This record gives sequence, C-alpha cells and structure tokens, in this order.
Amino acid sequence: MSFRLKAFLLLLPSIHAATLPPEFADPPSPQVDHVNPLIGNGGDTPNGSGGMIPSTAPPFAMTRWVAQTRENYVSMTPYNSTDDSVHGFQGTHQPAIWMGESGNVVVVPGSGVVKSRFKDRGIKFIEREAREVLSPSYYAADLNLNGGTLKAEQSATSRVGHLRFTFDTSQDPYVLIEASRPSIITSTPTNVTYPEGQVTVDASRRQITGYNAERQDWIIDPVSIHEAASGFKGYFCARFDRDFASYGLLQNGTTLPEDTVQIQGPLVSAYARFAPEDGDDGSLAVNVRVGVSFISTEQACKNVDNEIPDGTTLEDTARKTRSAWAEKLGRINVEGAKSDDDLAVFYTAAFHALQYPYEQDEDGKYYSGYDNSVHEGVSYDGYSIWDVYRAQWAWLILMAPERVPGMITSMLNDYREGGWLPMWKNIVETNIMIATHADSMIAEAVAKDVKDFDLDLAWEAVLKDGTVPPVNDDNTEYDDRQENVDYEVRAGLSTVYADKGWVADDIHSESASRTLGYAYDDYAIYILAKALGKPENTTDFFYNRAISSSLVLFNDETNYMEAKNADGSWAGEENGWTEGDKWVYSFDVAHNIPGLIEKRGGKEAFVKSLDEFWDSGHADFGNEPAHHVPYLYALAGPEYAYKSQERVRLVARENYNNTDRGLSGNEDCGQMSAWYIFSALGFYPVDPVSAEYVVGSPFFDKVTIRLPSATEADSNRTLVVVAEGAADKPYVKSILVDGEAVPQRALDLTGGEFTIKHPWVAGGATIVFEMSEQPQGRGENATGRDESEL
Repeated sequence: MSFRLKAFLLLLPSIHAATLPPEFADPPSPQVDHVNPLIGNGGDTPNGSGGMIPSTAPPFAMTRWVAQTRENYVSMTPYNSTDDSVHGFQGTHQPAIWMGESGNVVVVPGSGVVKSRFKDRGIKFIEREAREVLSPSYYAADLNLNGGTLKAEQSATSRVGHLRFTFDTSQDPYVLIEASRPSIITSTPTNVTYPEGQVTVDASRRQITGYNAERQDWIIDPVSIHEAASGFKGYFCARFDRDFASYGLLQNGTTLPEDTVQIQGPLVSAYARFAPEDGDDGSLAVNVRVGVSFISTEQACKNVDNEIPDGTTLEDTARKTRSAWAEKLGRINVEGAKSDDDLAVFYTAAFHALQYPYEQDEDGKYYSGYDNSVHEGVSYDGYSIWDVYRAQWAWLILMAPERVPGMITSMLNDYREGGWLPMWKNIVETNIMIATHADSMIAEAVAKDVKDFDLDLAWEAVLKDGTVPPVNDDNTEYDDRQENVDYEVRAGLSTVYADKGWVADDIHSESASRTLGYAYDDYAIYILAKALGKPENTTDFFYNRAISSSLVLFNDETNYMEAKNADGSWAGEENGWTEGDKWVYSFDVAHNIPGLIEKRGGKEAFVKSLDEFWDSGHADFGNEPAHHVPYLYALAGPEYAYKSQERVRLVARENYNNTDRGLSGNEDCGQMSAWYIFSALGFYPVDPVSAEYVVGSPFFDKVTIRLPSATEADSNRTLVVVAEGAADKPYVKSILVDGEAVPQRALDLTGGEFTIKHPWVAGGATIVFEMSEQPQGRGENATGRDESEL
C-alpha cells in the first residue's frame, strides 16, 4: 500500500553512522548491530523516506522518537538522510508515509533567543557522516548551536521518549516543547490547518504538560464516527532533571507575559532555560523524559513513572530498549551470508516487520476514537491491513505469538465500538485501500491454531463483512481517500457482487481489485467457518462465491482480468485497479491457482503468461499485488519450480540492498520486509489462510530461529533451515523435513507437492534444502536432460 506514491524506507545503523558507544551496547547482540535504520530512507526522492524512519523505540512501540529534519504529513516523514539540519526531536505516531500524523510532540533544544517556528530553529549537523549515530535503541548527533557544539541524544520506551542535550555552559541553553503546530492536510503543503493545543508549565515539578488535537487524517473519517473521533487529543508530560532558571510560553512565535503558566489555542509552545550548576565543569547536560498518552496528561505523566522513573539514566533506557530488540532479533542466527550487507538487509527486515501495529493501550486502558471514550483492555493502532495480511501477519504469528491474540482482540474492540472491523486504522478507520482483509488475518490465526480471543465475536464481525453492505452502497463511488462518506467496507456488495459476483465499475471505484479482494476474503471466511464448525450451507455459500468471483473478471478473449459494469459489459482493461494493473491482477487469485491455470489453458500456457508478465517489464515489485507472483511457477508444477527460484533471487537482488535506497517501494508497515524474510528462509505464504508456504530458494547456508511462545516462558521449539551453498546455488534439488524420522514429510521435488506446512515451521522442524547450481525442472528450456536423469 502506498497512497499512490511509492518512495522508500527501512532502519539500520551504519550507512553513514558512527559506532554505537559501548555504554549503550549492553547486552551484546550481533543481530541488533546488523540493523541499519537508514536502509531505504529514500535519499533524495521527491517525497522523502518510505515511512519507517530511523527512530528509537522498542518493538510495537506506541510512540517512536526521531530527529526531525522536516515537517511530516501525508507523503512526508519527519526524517530524511539528505537534510542538513535538525529542527527538533519528535515523538511521532505517523505509521507510514501515506498516512497522517496524530498527536505528536516535538522537543527543541536551543540557546539565546527562543525560536519556536520550524523554519527558524534548524541546527546544522557537524560532520554528520562521522558523528551521527543511528540504532534501534539509541540516536546521537553533534549539532552546531550558535557556533558551539550541542550533543543531542535520544532513546525511548513504548510511551516515553528520553532525550539528553549537552550544551556548552556559555550557551544560555533552553529546551522548548512544541505543543501545537501548523498541520498539513492531505499531501499538499499549502493545505494547512491550525489544531488547538494546550501547554502548562509547573516549575516546582520541573514539568511541562499539554496536548494537541492534531490528526491529519480527520478529513477521511467515516462520517458516522467523525464527531466522536474529533474528540481525540495527543497528551504529553515532559519532565526535566534540572530546576528551571526561567521559563516562558509562546503563541505563534510571540512570547507571552512572564507570569503566564498556561495557554490554550493554536501554535502554542513552552520552554525552560537552564543555568550551570556546581559540577557542570564546562558543559551542561539536560535530561528530559516525555511521556505521551491518548488518554490524559495525568496518564502521560504516569507513563513516565511506569516506564522511565526518576533516576533512570539515558544509558539505562537505551539498554532496556536494546534488550527488547535483542530478545526478538537475537532469536535468529544466520550462517553463510556472502557479506555483512546481506546480513544488514535481513536483520533490518526482521526489525521493520516487528514494529506494526503499534500499542495504543496504556496501563490497562485505551482511548477509542470510535466512541471518544476510555475502555479497559488492549488496543493496537496502525493497521495497514491491505498490505500486511500477505506475509507480515504470518511473521508476527511466528515471532510475536504473545501479541497476536491482543491484536485481534483490538480489531474486535474496534468492531464493537465502531461497527466494523478495521481496514486501515490510524486512530480510527480511514477507508484507505480496499477489501476486508481483517477476515483473512483472523482466519489465518485460527488456521494456525491461534485462538485465544473471542471466537464468537470474531465470527460475528467477519460474517458482517461478508454479508452486510455499507450505507448507501448502491450510489456511493468510494474513490481513493474519498471524503464525506461513511465506512466503505465492502463497497459494491449490495449492487452486483452479491448477485453476480463482481463489483460494478460504473458504480464503484477500483472495482476489479475490489472483486478479487472480496473473493479472497470470502475464501478466508469459508476457512474460518470450517474451523469453527459452521453449518454446511454457510461454508458452501462462501466457498462457492470465493471460487466463482475469483475468475468472473477473466476475459477469455484477452486472457487478462478486466473490470465489468453492472450490466456485465467489459469496462476497459485499464479500469478498476488499485496500485497495479491488469498484468499483476490477472494473477491475483491466491486461493484458486488451479482454476486460473485451467482458465489460461493449462500449465504450459500459464507459465508462458507468467514469463510474459516478467519479461515484458510489468513486474512492479515495489507494490504488494506482485508479492506472491514469483512463487506461482512452483504451483504450476514441480517441473517449473526452478523458475520460481530464479525469480525470487532476481526480485531480492533488484529490490533490496543496504543503502538509503534499499527498498524499491514503501515499507508498508513491514510487508516489504516480510517478503524478504520469508524468501530468504526459502518459502512464502502465497495463500495465507491455507497455513502452507510455497517453496522458493533460500538465501543462506543456515538460519536458526528459536521460536517464542505465547504461553511458555522458555520455548524449546527451534526452526532450522539448512541450505548449504545457497549463496552460489540458487536451485532446489530436494527437501527433507525432519529427515527420515518423519518420512511422510520428505518432499521429492521431481514428484511431490511443492509446499511447506505451517505445523512443521511453527513446531520447530529442521528443513534441509539440497541446493544445486543447475535447474532441476523438467519444463521447456530447463536443463534439457531426460526425465530419467533427474
């Protein structure tokens, strides 16, 4: 997903980063050290980075802290490696480049005259390439502050940022907290609003608190929840470790009278000055811990107490966050990489794919924008469902099983409070993208034996997706980022899809992509219904519609999918697509590949069409609809599997590298990285709800993963993937799963099916790939050898 923009992004520490100081490096973790927070940051691309900025925060953190080099909005993130100045340090809730900010707070160091406006307060880097440090747990930069050196450092926990600014004692230093700022709506820099904020100074507590109502995506709220969602506020509590020498408040850059301790309105901020104390010895260090909350300023302060209590050093905070990453990344050991760059790409991918969705609950409670109320329980935000259902969700089920029931419960809470499962939740539903792939995520979890959530409520919610159309469905177009409409959910369900099996292009936007997405979601509902023992008439209904709708758009005359109008006429081969075209969507039938092969005229014709897709330059891997396509050769038959192996290696080589241009498309909340992770392991979830993975071509000699458990403190399940010589041998000759001890798990690729079962993976199997320098296929233009030789 990308809001039609595709840029780039990732996260790791050594594209141009200085070495992590040893006092921040405990515990030792080579895996974390291979993370590079700049991969794919975008370089000089027009719209900045692709969403996953080089921030400091633990896995799934509610708030990520980042050096602010530009003002962020839809299509712009707050950090870019090509900028030469820092304008502050931002606690951001922007989940992706194509989504807006919500309730951010910015901490700005300075000296002399207080500068609150973004354009005035930039501080230039000093020897950036040598002295900027980026890692998942610690950031540092030396900045030129009025001719002297300011050392800025930061780390963070999930809900609290920890910053330390070391000034020269001669600098007359201050730290400003920007409470509310100009807010850019949509992706147009001139489309500015001025959300309300409040800021209060309590010098006796060394504290500045406040809030702002910024939520840049309010313009695309479903109308039925807009009034409730307009009550949203992002609260903060900034607590300093030094007494204030003086303080002040500003509005729109103007300093208010000296006795003012609170101000409410647009463009408000507050600052505190600091004077040297005994023992400062030429430098003056200011620590500030900034708690963030969606509930209240009191809760923001409580978050500080809970996560970074008084007396905690920045080193303590950084080590705690580093340990959180080490607990996940340290479970993965890669052997046989050709270079450190390959390790950086892999571990950064693992790092990226464990950031979303992000925590929204605080101390056992959460704010819901669906009803503007605080509830007990768990909540997550930043669901990029159209993207992540494909593979990132499968990665979470493997590597964060303790989180998955809560993430599903959060979606069910959204259903309870707003009426529908989320499609793209950014504080509330945003109607971004299409289809109801939460159905797939719930069904996949159950298919993979994750059931620790309200199954009855889940079925109720999923069944509503599949059977209840949105309000005014027969006369609302629902264009991309359509304003002033209600939930779009399954737009088109009431008009033609329910009766004929397709979404009508002359009524609804993106109709062809919607049709294929709904077909897959119907299949997911069928899988869930079977698992829950629903009656046969229910399972048959969703299965039959899933299969028939998967091919209803196939135009036999052109051999491509094509949108249809309500009367059944073809709408034109360029119409009806979402972030793709007829080429890629003609293969978007993950649950019915046999049917698609038959439609294409058999295996040889199907493979020929795949070759045409790739060889004619239509394979845009920077976007998600193409992610499963390299694996379809293998599903055509073992004799064509070698072509999947070649394509997977090609995609990885052309779309991933250890540079700031290291992703060919937006990270999309971890989906781009999840493709790389699974492909490097040698298998990919083409059809996520099947609980199977299609074999590709592993990248490394050996990958060992100590799989975590949602219920056991110390799980002894270990997945081992062995592929000796993989770096130079791209072709798979045979696979053994747990060796001869479990002979029914042995796959002979000259005959058997070409899939890996989830229970083998999740159960901790040893999967051994026998690799070869030569293709093992029997198809045309393969090895040219007789079948008996294989």
